[in-house]
Amino acid sequence: MAEAERIIGTPDTPDAAGDGQERPGAEQEQAPERPRGKRRVAVLFAVAVFAYLLDLVSKMIVVAKLEHHEPIEIIGDWLRFAAIRNAGAAFGFGEAFTIIFTVIAAAVIVVIARLARKLHSLPWAIALGLLLGGALGNLTDRIFRSPGVFQGAVVDFIAPKHFAVFNLADSAIVCGGILIVILSFRGLDPDGTVHRD
Repeated sequence: MAEAERIIGTPDTPDAAGDGQERPGAEQEQAPERPRGKRRVAVLFAVAVFAYLLDLVSKMIVVAKLEHHEPIEIIGDWLRFAAIRNAGAAFGFGEAFTIIFTVIAAAVIVVIARLARKLHSLPWAIALGLLLGGALGNLTDRIFRSPGVFQGAVVDFIAPKHFAVFNLADSAIVCGGILIVILSFRGLDPDGTVHRD
């Protein structure tokens, strides 16, 4: 009887052990991938929305309260708020190429949206969110502000001494770009893989 139980029980034990160790392990490896990716995409769009709304609200206040008025000194002559309309790129460069910069901003938004599908890195999500929010902020100005659609002048107001006037969208784009450079140097890809070259 004992010999029969031993023979019957032996085949079942490895199978059960094998099933218990492999299948749950496989589920643990595969199941978190999709939710994790979705969380990173959620972070990207949350950062983008925050940066976009902060830029939009700041420009609305500047246009309503500061445009056509004297600049406001924040830190003496070193930092002032002075409303200007900029037809060029970030920090006032390339004012003759407004439409080109509009197309570039739209292309950046499309590329980020496509890249979001493969996003599994939190730092990359933050960086791309800053880029997306900043690009959307300035693109909104170019579409809806005078002198016309896709030729609108961007509202700038942050004026450091001996430096170009810029806005919060420009700041978000620069910070996002710097973060992407750092991540690239460290070998971290948007999908979360790390290269040690």
